[in-house]
Amino acid sequence: MSVIADSSPSASVLDAAPAKRLRVLFINDTSRNGGPGRTILYVLKFLDPARIHRTVLIPREGIVSRRLVEAKVAESLFFEPGLIENLYEPLSRPIERDDFDAPLPLKMFRAAGNVIRGATGILRLMRCVRKERFDLVFCNGTSASFVGGAIAAVTGTPAIWHVLYPSVPALVRPLHRWLAAGKNVRSIICVSRPTSLQFAHCRQKVRAIRTALDIDEFDAHAAEPVLRKELGLDGRTVIFGSHGRILPRKGFIELIRAARIVMDKLGPEDRTRCRFVVLGDTPQDMRPDHLEECRSLVRELALTDQVRFIGFRPDVRPYVADFDVSVVPSIYEDPLPRAVMESMAMSKPVAAFEMGGIGEMIDDGVEGRLARGRPADIEALVEACLNYFFDPEMRRRHGTAARKRIERDFDARKHGRTLQDEMFRIVGVG
Repeated sequence: MSVIADSSPSASVLDAAPAKRLRVLFINDTSRNGGPGRTILYVLKFLDPARIHRTVLIPREGIVSRRLVEAKVAESLFFEPGLIENLYEPLSRPIERDDFDAPLPLKMFRAAGNVIRGATGILRLMRCVRKERFDLVFCNGTSASFVGGAIAAVTGTPAIWHVLYPSVPALVRPLHRWLAAGKNVRSIICVSRPTSLQFAHCRQKVRAIRTALDIDEFDAHAAEPVLRKELGLDGRTVIFGSHGRILPRKGFIELIRAARIVMDKLGPEDRTRCRFVVLGDTPQDMRPDHLEECRSLVRELALTDQVRFIGFRPDVRPYVADFDVSVVPSIYEDPLPRAVMESMAMSKPVAAFEMGGIGEMIDDGVEGRLARGRPADIEALVEACLNYFFDPEMRRRHGTAARKRIERDFDARKHGRTLQDEMFRIVGVG
């Protein structure tokens, strides 16, 4: 392991310093952009550094480490290359999409090397946990749960699983169940009901605690809008925006097909002032490049003027600020999508399929519109978009309600206090 930073405590202090300060190892299993990377930032940001000493472990340098260092939310930040992000990744760098086309002997060599690297990495972590005498291990993400569960089983150090995923692959499901039931995995924090269903065998450990965000950082007035200027769109244009990783399960093919129907139902003049804009890309460790597949479908359906996939932006706020409506078209049991949370925090109404935890975030007709048919009801999504297009007052009303819902239920300050209390409960001190 290598250390990158030793930051001074952040200025955010929630409570007076008690006699006991917990030493907590936070394991985040990805160094790439995405939900887990954003989540760990807001978990750490609103813990009281006078009560929680925050040591963070991630696989390697990247956008997650940069954000953590810039925010000064950890006393120590370490890299552990044994946290494998992809079985076929080269030993010296993150995987790139072309690596999937490497010769089979090279892929098998890399896989074997990564198995060895992963095993030795876990052994190093176990020694580190014992040497540093951590009071608790907090596991953020799928692979982190496996690693933290193994550490807890061998070292006896209590662990908390922060579950952001609705299931694990069938091949490793028995191991996942066994680790979850282990006596030293003391708490399983599930961010939504779909994530909790996999723990029926140890439901006494499950705690329902939603993720949250910094409501000051994500605010309609916190960022200068840039999207309309970047795309040359005037104030009359109604923008249906979406942001996130471009993956098949995120429903962007369905969004494109819905956009085609919307355009067909609009008159010639209205079509000129209706646009669908998507921010994001397909991660390099995913194959195929779904972003290119989406762009190809846009061309096939003659929507190049009306539907724009503009790629990844490290800060989505200046773009979301110009959305009139946020569309979150996930077609799987999406646990608790940050795209919904971020859009609502910026006072944007949300149109979405009622999948996964989305229905726990939005009341249909209050903060947004939910397409409830199964499978994903494209016609219902089209109807929601058309209703929003023709009713600016409804957009304003739902957007205002969305912000209030975030302030009430998804404020990371409250979330930080709740998680902090859970950590002290698990360790058995206060």
